[in-house]
Amino acid sequence: MDIGDALRLIHPIIAIVYVLPLIGIVTNYAFQTRQRRLKAEAKEKTKIPPTVGLEHVKMGRWLTGSVVGIALLGLVHPIFKTIIRSNTWSEDPAKVMFIVLMYAATIASLVFLYWAKKPLWRGVFATLTGIGLIVLGSQDGVFRRGYEWYISHYYYGITAAMLMILSLAILPDIYRSKAWRRAHIALNIIALLLFIGQGVTGARDLLDIPLGWQESFIYQCDFVNKTCS
Repeated sequence: MDIGDALRLIHPIIAIVYVLPLIGIVTNYAFQTRQRRLKAEAKEKTKIPPTVGLEHVKMGRWLTGSVVGIALLGLVHPIFKTIIRSNTWSEDPAKVMFIVLMYAATIASLVFLYWAKKPLWRGVFATLTGIGLIVLGSQDGVFRRGYEWYISHYYYGITAAMLMILSLAILPDIYRSKAWRRAHIALNIIALLLFIGQGVTGARDLLDIPLGWQESFIYQCDFVNKTCS
């Protein structure tokens, strides 16, 4: 394993050590928040503390940033490895500058989304963050597994990140409307299922993506028909 292969492991390491436990914490707070609300509506007593809702919101905001951040991190290695290997900086420096600017713009849009208060600006910055993820994910070198998109770690991850961005954008509205609250719950249930799928597909892709010294041979194989010449 060379330095490039070691750098590739940063994404799954952070996902396992930090993001996945955070998903569990947010899910637990979400369940408690829901149970406390139901008890309150039924005018029943509960031992769930009133602060659980605030903790859920705080950790949920952390989760959104973490999911988008881990998605951007997962795209960094393959994109810039391809840029270096194909000598893109010398042949097409404008493309490299565009990618760098897209990273900066996506991160900035996410930061502004956290700060935005008015629905219009929340919609604008959520859209810009999502576009940034899609544009970066479409770059050369990203292992998208397009021939099996329905079990693709990439597509699961991008979709989950989009749902997290949308969930953050509508967060202030869930306190004013039951419809938005139901939408928030539905979005996050779907995201949770995608996160479970991420665990499965991520482990599989670690087996599918070859080490650096194996790539010249492995990528000659036919991944659709599962044959190597």
